[in-house]
Amino acid sequence: MTAHRLQPATLSFIDGIPYAGSYGDVYHSDDGGLEQARHVFLGGNGLPERWRGRERFTIVETGFGLGLNFLATWQAWRNDPRRSNKLHYLAIEKHPFSAQDLAQLHAMWPELASLSSALRDAWPVLVAGFHRIELDAGSVVLTLAFGDIADSLPQVDAAADAFYLDGFAPSKNPEMWSPQVLARLNRIAAPDATVATYTVSSAVRQALAQGGFICEKRPGFGRKRDMLAAHYAPRWQPQVRPLPAVRDAIVIGAGIAGCAASERLAARGWQVTLVERHDRPAQEASGNLAGIAMPLLSRDDNISSRLLRTAFLYSVGRWEALGGIGRAFAGEACGVLHLANDAAHAQMQRDTVDALGLPPDFVRWLDGVAVDAMTGSAGTHGAWLFPRGGWVTPSSLCAAMLDACGDRLQRRFVSEAMSLERTAAGWLVRGGDGNAIAEAPVVILANGSSAMSFPQTQALPLCAIRGQVTHVPADVLPDVPVVLCGEGYVTRPANGICCVGASYDFDSDRQLRQASHDENLARLAQVLPLAKVDIPMAGRVGFRCASPDRLPLVGALPDMCLPISGSRLRDVPRLPGLYGLL
Repeated sequence: MTAHRLQPATLSFIDGIPYAGSYGDVYHSDDGGLEQARHVFLGGNGLPERWRGRERFTIVETGFGLGLNFLATWQAWRNDPRRSNKLHYLAIEKHPFSAQDLAQLHAMWPELASLSSALRDAWPVLVAGFHRIELDAGSVVLTLAFGDIADSLPQVDAAADAFYLDGFAPSKNPEMWSPQVLARLNRIAAPDATVATYTVSSAVRQALAQGGFICEKRPGFGRKRDMLAAHYAPRWQPQVRPLPAVRDAIVIGAGIAGCAASERLAARGWQVTLVERHDRPAQEASGNLAGIAMPLLSRDDNISSRLLRTAFLYSVGRWEALGGIGRAFAGEACGVLHLANDAAHAQMQRDTVDALGLPPDFVRWLDGVAVDAMTGSAGTHGAWLFPRGGWVTPSSLCAAMLDACGDRLQRRFVSEAMSLERTAAGWLVRGGDGNAIAEAPVVILANGSSAMSFPQTQALPLCAIRGQVTHVPADVLPDVPVVLCGEGYVTRPANGICCVGASYDFDSDRQLRQASHDENLARLAQVLPLAKVDIPMAGRVGFRCASPDRLPLVGALPDMCLPISGSRLRDVPRLPGLYGLL
């Protein structure tokens, strides 16, 4: 597997115009970058007229560069009283600028200062992958794909109403304009999609035509005579994925997964009924005093690492929007130190950071001397430091997410979902007494291993794994400023208690037991050698929900009663309206 290493842009100018030396081309016309954005990309796509009266409008840009096209679009959308309720903007950028470089570039357009400042404040860490930014209280959603378009575009699942094709000139950046890229824009095009670009290259026109777009030349900007506009009018009937007519959903399980699903659905305008058998959220696997927020690294940047990196970075940003760790909910953005087991492991850690080219605001490798100074230990080998990591109290995070739902959420606590029945309206959830709890077109199972209690889900490859966490009074441990991880973990104090863990047991015993406590104390001695380990047993038992490959099961659940029609994932029959977040 190829590691996903990102190469950021290098800031340079030629005759006062931002310039990409590696492509030998400028980022915008010397006749004016903002005016070019308005004429070519907004005007070429019939904006702002086309988004008026719409629930949502989606734009896909090939190349993000300085963000000037986005800022011009955001400004026009903001200034239009008849704008769509939501603006989705997705851009693919192989060489993103740093926020510091963007500040210097954006200073050239003071009329955009408030918008460009908000963009930079939310600007993601420069690591490969998808980054979602929510602006204007979530009304504007910017999704940035940092990486090569050949890797990123196939991963996009969208219905684009407009395309901004704005790579460097085709002669300078042929990969961005390849027939393979352009001819497949139809895969993510909405039925009435339009395209605009400054180039009128015959190869570009031909590739777009092969994808079902009808092209026309229009007056160009500045000294450029022509530009290209196109609209999607294929000879075949494009597939249209209809939006749900009724935006009601039931979420089963009020742990972190269920509360996060509820908050995101409510933010998108859904009415949500949250069903939970306990009298309050976060009482099962999410009931620990502290949960650690950190990514995972691998030398080959495998799918698990990429998924966790994206999830971690999105979570950190989402939590800040909720009010912030340590403010809206308990926890600390104190950083996480992932200790090396030995000298060979330390070398692997260092080589991984170097191989992936990861920026220091995402991860730094520290040698043993630096780790010893930070932890008060001696003889450690080194560690990864994740400066954006930390810990949270899951129950307070869940409460913050549910509060953010407002009146779009109905809580059905002390209600255990025991059966799921298909109805004309979707799904009916019944309790143990046979009475109906809720009915909706969509049900999301976010109740961990308990999801397997339904006939529709009994065949899912899930298991419950016992985890015992040891509670240690903070005053008996050295005061370390970060969360420590290694063979085990030690959190910072939560209500005067540090959590140490955790056991990994294949049984269903819910009681604390000495053997698991002793294992945790051995883990404590490994990650914090100076810690006192003759500590009386205290702690908590929970059960992880795990799949065989340790990846989450997310999405439409399979219908086990129907045969699979082919060998591809899309050939698996699904239960309509029934989803898992497990």
